[in-house]
Amino acid sequence: MARPNRRQVRPVKQEPAHRINRNIRVPQVRLVGDNIENPGVYPTMEAIKFADDLDLDLVEISPNADPPVCKITDYQKFLYQQKRKQKELKQKAVKVVVKEIRFGPNTDDHDYKFKLKHAEKFLGEGAKVKAFVFFKGRSILFKDKGEILLLRFAQDLEEIGKVEQLPKLEGKRMTMFIAPKASAKNK
Repeated sequence: MARPNRRQVRPVKQEPAHRINRNIRVPQVRLVGDNIENPGVYPTMEAIKFADDLDLDLVEISPNADPPVCKITDYQKFLYQQKRKQKELKQKAVKVVVKEIRFGPNTDDHDYKFKLKHAEKFLGEGAKVKAFVFFKGRSILFKDKGEILLLRFAQDLEEIGKVEQLPKLEGKRMTMFIAPKASAKNK
C-alpha cells in the first residue's frame, strides 16, 4: 500500500475557542469591557464598529447568555490571560495524596505499632491513608480478625484522622479510608 504524499494530506482546521468580530452571528450583544463608556446591549454591527475604531477585537465571552456577552479587547492578549488564569487555578488545586498501609489478618503487635506510626506521620502531612488487610489463601476465614484490626487502627488514629469509609471487603482485601482532620493539617 502506497503512503500518501505529505502535500496531499490537509490539516484539519481547528475552530477558535471564542467567536470574534464578524464570526458573531447574533443580532444583539451585551457589551462589557474596560474601554467602554456605556456598557449595555448594542446591535452586533455597532459593537464591531466600536472595536474597529479602537483597533481591538470583539470577543464573545459568554455565548449562552441572552443576549451573548462580548468584550472589546485584544484577542491574543485575552487568550494569554485565559491560559494564565487556568495555570494559576491548576497550581492552587489541592492534590490529594493517598498512602497505603497493608496488614495481614494475623499482624502482630510490633508490626501494628510500626505501621500506626507511619499512618500518624502520613496524616500529619495531610495525606489520606488507605489501610487494608490482605487475605491470602484460606486466611479469608479470619475476616473478623481483619475487621477488628482495622477498627482498632481507626480508633488509635481518631485524634488526628477521621474514617471516610468503614472496613469493606472487596475480593481478598478489606479496605478502610482515613482522612486527616483539619487541625492535624495545620500543625
